[in-house]
Amino acid sequence: MTAAVIDLTKAEDPRDVVHRTVQALAEGKLVVFPTETLYGVVASALNTGSILRLKALCAANGKLSDPELVIKSGEDALDYVPDLRGAGRRLCRRCWPGPLTFRMGVEHPESVFRRISAEVRDFVAPEGVARLRVPFHEMILSVLRLTIGPLVISDILPSGQNGGVCDGDVLEWMQESTDLVLNAGSCKYGQPSTVVDVSNEGWTISRPGVVGEQALKRLSSMMILLVCTGNTCRSPMAEVLMKKQIADRLGCNVEEVDQHGVIVASAGVAAMPGGRPSSEAVQVMSGRGLDLSQHLSQPMTDQIATQADLILTMTELHRRTLLAQWPALAPRTHVIRRDQGDISDPIGGPVSIYEKCASQINDQLSVWVQELELKSSSE
Repeated sequence: MTAAVIDLTKAEDPRDVVHRTVQALAEGKLVVFPTETLYGVVASALNTGSILRLKALCAANGKLSDPELVIKSGEDALDYVPDLRGAGRRLCRRCWPGPLTFRMGVEHPESVFRRISAEVRDFVAPEGVARLRVPFHEMILSVLRLTIGPLVISDILPSGQNGGVCDGDVLEWMQESTDLVLNAGSCKYGQPSTVVDVSNEGWTISRPGVVGEQALKRLSSMMILLVCTGNTCRSPMAEVLMKKQIADRLGCNVEEVDQHGVIVASAGVAAMPGGRPSSEAVQVMSGRGLDLSQHLSQPMTDQIATQADLILTMTELHRRTLLAQWPALAPRTHVIRRDQGDISDPIGGPVSIYEKCASQINDQLSVWVQELELKSSSE
């Protein structure tokens, strides 16, 4: 039987297509999905029969890649790898949805992967290591939101000029081998996702793809964020003071901290973008051999909130303000003072007040810096 083809670019009701696709997967059918990288043949991981069909299709045809487990979000990765931490957890949070596939061990006793049938586990993770992915494409994400359990996808590998395109011989082959084809035209990248082996010891690229090594180094770095009100006095001083303490601990220059997998930044809960630091803050930092003159203020944004691993606020009010807008930040957000007291705003005061404020910040930072797990970003 020839597969039905739905042209997503002309679909009058995308929601109807989503529900039809969810039903097809639940019935054990194979569906061809577009992703941001390549098209892929998809089956429900909870339907052993459709997985065995996909396995046979992969064995019979060299057009398909190794299977990947498609999950709903980066947070869901912890259901499959409960002990994931460090760079691995950061990569999942920052890179998904996106063109990255992470190979991770899924045999932890508390992993939900162990609840999937043995036939599916043998196909997806024959040695206890599975490829996990959250594609950046609205159709597959919409289907995932309405589907119970994960999906399994095998990418249709590019050949000649057909990478990421659903037409000609590729479309004919898909119609003969599957049950439903969702055609969205050309994929954004038209090349495979980057496959990264991830463990708590670090990461390595096992298959080059859309995202390169330098981007991954930055994405896997620890990001520490210092927050005050306007991002012109307290948090900028805290930023450069923390960089200096981290550099001293690592035995490197302040300018080299990011090369060791640590990014330190600052922001304000009511900051205007591009504001200059106060002259007193610049003077006080200069007296400590630190350059604050090029700082430009920035407000808190969704992106910054998502990226940050540790957020230190100058006051309890700052912390509460952040959590009111981003409740998920609670485990990562703390008042810089361990006694929960505030670092008073020196704005409008003389240089001596700024000196006192800087010393107070520096003393508090020393406790946090000693507790950081510092290592190279690719270790």
